[in-house]
Amino acid sequence: MSETSLSSEETPRIREMEIDDFPEVFHIGEEVFTVEFSQSLYRTWDEFEITTMFNSDTELCLVAEMGGRIAGFALGTTVNKHNSAWKYGYLVWLGVRRDIQKGRVGSRLFNEIRRRMMEQGVRMIIIDTSSDNRAAINFFRKQGFDDFQEHVYMSLNLTRKARKKTVKKP
Repeated sequence: MSETSLSSEETPRIREMEIDDFPEVFHIGEEVFTVEFSQSLYRTWDEFEITTMFNSDTELCLVAEMGGRIAGFALGTTVNKHNSAWKYGYLVWLGVRRDIQKGRVGSRLFNEIRRRMMEQGVRMIIIDTSSDNRAAINFFRKQGFDDFQEHVYMSLNLTRKARKKTVKKP
């Protein structure tokens, strides 16, 4: 594939992802979702993220195409909670090539996934991002998200030998 430069001024075409898009989507995700960028990311970006989402919610796996190349993608799903009348949308991944971020590609992807979720009866969309990811937080606030909540994620390294606590006798 030839390297065609993407202009942030070109209007992207939003469409459902196809199997042939997987490699390009995967590489954009590798570029955007790095350990350095978000060290506390509890989900890791790998090829299974794409295939799992695609196999379960094809209509919520979208790409933005510009100049014959994929400029960004959005992967979402819906959740029906037991004993709840509400259907939730979960935007799991939204990634745009670094060189064209701030060019409205992400907004267009989000608007389309929101429209599709509304058609499916979703009443609330949920996203999550690292609390230090200011760019993502600002982006989602511009999309209308509020009720900012911080969560604590903890880890336990099971490969380290656990120290036995000594108990002092009275």
